Order: sequence, then C-alpha cells, then structure tokens
Amino acid sequence: MDLGQANSKQNHSTVQEFILLGYQEYPALLFTVFLATYTAILLGNGLIVVVTTLDPALHTPMYFFLRSLSGLEMCYTSVTLPKMMANLVSGDHSISLPACASQLFFLIFLGGTECFLLAAMAYDRYLAICLPLHYMTIMNHRVRMGMVVGSFVISLPMQLVQIGIIFSLPFCGSNEIDHFFCDIPPLLSLACADLHSNELAVYIESTTFVIIPFLLILASYVQIAKAILRMPSATGRQRTFSTCSSHLTVVILFYGSAAIVYLRPKTPESVKVNKLLSLLYTVIIPLCNPLIYTLRNREVKTAFKRLLGRKRTLEVGTRIMS
Repeated sequence: MDLGQANSKQNHSTVQEFILLGYQEYPALLFTVFLATYTAILLGNGLIVVVTTLDPALHTPMYFFLRSLSGLEMCYTSVTLPKMMANLVSGDHSISLPACASQLFFLIFLGGTECFLLAAMAYDRYLAICLPLHYMTIMNHRVRMGMVVGSFVISLPMQLVQIGIIFSLPFCGSNEIDHFFCDIPPLLSLACADLHSNELAVYIESTTFVIIPFLLILASYVQIAKAILRMPSATGRQRTFSTCSSHLTVVILFYGSAAIVYLRPKTPESVKVNKLLSLLYTVIIPLCNPLIYTLRNREVKTAFKRLLGRKRTLEVGTRIMS
C-alpha cells in the first residue's frame, strides 16, 4: 500500500456514532414540552383507536382508516420523541451508527406508509361521495384491510434499499448531525463520497412516496369537488365537504412539509428550515390529528359521550353490587 492509499484510508475512517445537535438550549423546558406533547399524542390518538373500536356505530370504512392512521401516528412519533427526550435529560446527544440506521429506517418506512394510507383515505372519500350506492360493496372489509396492509408492504422494500444505500457510504470528518434525529439530508451531508447517485435515489424515492400518492389524492378530490358542485342543496354541499375537510387539512400539512424537506434544492438556509419543518410532520401533525378529526365530527364526539356514559354505568353498577 503506497502513502496515498494509506492517507485515503485514514481520511475515510468509519464513524461509529453521531452527535445529534438539535436544540440544546433550555433542556429542562424542552423536555417538559416534548413530554407533554408525547403524552398528548399517545392519549389523543389512543382515544380515537379505542372509541372507533368499541363503538359499533363507528365500524365503517372511514373510521377503520382513521383508526389505522391514529395507530400509525403513535408509532411514527415514538421513533423520534423518546430519543429526543432522553438526550435532553442525560445531556448525551450521541447515537450509535446501528441505532441511527434503525431510527432512520422506521422514520421513512412509517412516513412512506402514511403517504399511501392518506391516499387510501382519499379514495375512500371518493367512493362514499361519488359512488354512494356501490360504496359498501366496493369498500368491503377485505378491500380496506388490503389497502392498509398494502400501504405497509409497498413501503418496506424500497426503504430497506434506501437504508442500504445511505449506510454503505463512508462517513468521515465531522460526525455532528445538525438535527433532532437521523434524517436523510443531514446524513448525506456528512458522507465523503460522490453523492450524485445517492441524491438521485433520494429524489426518486421521495417522488414515489410523496408525489405519486399526492397525485392520487388530488385526482380523488377533483372528482369529489365535481360531485359537490353538482349538489343542488347548499346544506348538502357544506355537509359533504365537512366530511373531507379534516383529511384534506392533514394532507396539506403532511405533504407540504415533507415535499419542502425532501424535494427542494439544498441551500445554506435549508438546514434551519428543515429542522423546523421536521417538527411539523413528526410532532405537530400527530398532535393535531385527534383535534382535526374530532372537533368537527359529531359521530366521534357522540361515541365518546356514549363510552363515558357506559363507563359511569359500569362504575355505578359495581358500587351497588359491592
């Protein structure tokens, strides 16, 4: 081995761990905020899962997809927030290479799954509004179960390939990730290799898991909008649109932030912007989902009241028997 090869090998030494810089100011305050947020996410989305499972009136395709989305959001948030809180408590912001790879895999796997699940929910709304007479026949239990499982299955192989590509790169020099968690853009910025093919792979995957489902959602809502405009009653139009407004809000927030982070060209200002936007799609949206889907939803609020009434009845019965 000549001197040039030896220097090359030394300069490309493998990084064994990364340092997640995130926001290190006011750790006690940030920990309190993240803990309260994580608790609210688990309680809010968990409540939707419980209510839509226990109440027979909500055993419909729309609430089946909502239950699946709420369960997915709890898992999605659990990939990043516990580690962020642990770092703030311990003051140790390091993460090992295998742990970083695992975190990134579950982040993009569950994120890709959510993209296709949101598309499935849009298709469900399209069938309910545009083909109401055939809705229950088409959207039977086997079909909706297949759509949810398919959202996971489609995402899995491409994300495994993506993780393999990223972590086959040599990481050298600085091991500091200016982010809350392991994510694709900051990791690629630390690699000391020709990134053209890797950035192209990221772009193709992002296009697949962001643009294609978004186009499917857009196509569904174009047909929904046409159907709503043909309705003679203003009250009917408003009622029909209200059933889609919650889902449409989540789609705009989720896809908008993800597209900016993964699809726009890199600039010196993009690091700070991406850090803020990452909080939007990993923390804020899962936190707001229960509010978005329940504040204007009479069926869920009524089911929640029935569940509370049933619980009080059981408590009274237990006291009488004791």
